[in-house]
Amino acid sequence: MFLGKLFQALAVACSVVVSTNAAAGQLQLVSNYGTNPTGVQMFVYRPANLLAKPALIVAIHACHGTAQDYFAGTQYANLADRYGFLVVYPDAPDPEGCWDVHTNATLTHNAGGDSLGIISQVRYAITNYGVDASRVYATGTSSGAMMTSVLAGAYPDVFQAGSTFAGVPYACFGGPDMWNTPCANGQLTKTGQQWGDLVRSGYPGYTGPRTRMQIFHGTLDQTLSYNNFNEEIKQWTNIFGYSGTPSRSTSNDPRSGWTRAVYGPNFQAISASGVDHNIPAQENDVLNWFGITGTTVPPTTTPTGTPTNTPPPPPPTTSTGGPGPQQTHWGQCGGQGWAGPTVCVAPYTCQAASQWYSQCL
Repeated sequence: MFLGKLFQALAVACSVVVSTNAAAGQLQLVSNYGTNPTGVQMFVYRPANLLAKPALIVAIHACHGTAQDYFAGTQYANLADRYGFLVVYPDAPDPEGCWDVHTNATLTHNAGGDSLGIISQVRYAITNYGVDASRVYATGTSSGAMMTSVLAGAYPDVFQAGSTFAGVPYACFGGPDMWNTPCANGQLTKTGQQWGDLVRSGYPGYTGPRTRMQIFHGTLDQTLSYNNFNEEIKQWTNIFGYSGTPSRSTSNDPRSGWTRAVYGPNFQAISASGVDHNIPAQENDVLNWFGITGTTVPPTTTPTGTPTNTPPPPPPTTSTGGPGPQQTHWGQCGGQGWAGPTVCVAPYTCQAASQWYSQCL
């Protein structure tokens, strides 16, 4: 009965991925990458122009999805071709394709669970691909968003920043089962201090810098209630010592009808008005948040408390000879900050939905 309920509740998450990746290469399966207590698979996208000290994005699929789905349905690999970073796509071992975000092991630093398998993948990438250990990031959708929060909470020493789409607070799903109905329905309400204490319990005794967080959530989400968005705000503002009132709020950012609330340099929350659980990934916005693109990098704090800024790497040079990659049907082809293909495969044309988003239709 549990699996049936889980499938019914999260089946919509499969349709979160709607665009098609036009990356030049393919995923590579990596085996025997290190400690892997639950059997998480590791898939890597390594662009031909990988930088000598590349950034790493861990891109985490939704429930009932796969690494291949997230590779094909998001633009991270495409953007890796342009900017020279590495992408790791973990693949969940659960038969339903959902992530373990509920056990004490996965919620605790170096204790086990799916999270430790992903951490081993990061460590492997640092050792074998020359990844800059100070430029490791995570992002995901739905169950993948939950795992992103788990990684940020239990492994703040590994990830500089995270970005979640339709997630829940760290440890909200904690309990004996993979599906937590009260959390999913937005019925778990805690104070900021209580939520923050759960994050701090993920790595007892840790006093270093915390993972910067960016969260997105649709107001019409009926799979993982929009109420969780407000609880996440409580959690991360407590972690960073920010006021519950944003210091800045902008409308129609990054898309029409969406509102970005900035609480400080380490946390921002984007509310997507009229959007359900099928919230589209905003890859360019995520890369800017990570500091891979854009003119500035949000400040971080070293363990000694000294603010630091690391400039993003320059875009790798590309050949100007011959036509560039073309976007496929339904894929993004333009918009403010878009760095991917701008020409659609025939017979489709690039049509603007707003100044932030154009699509091959």
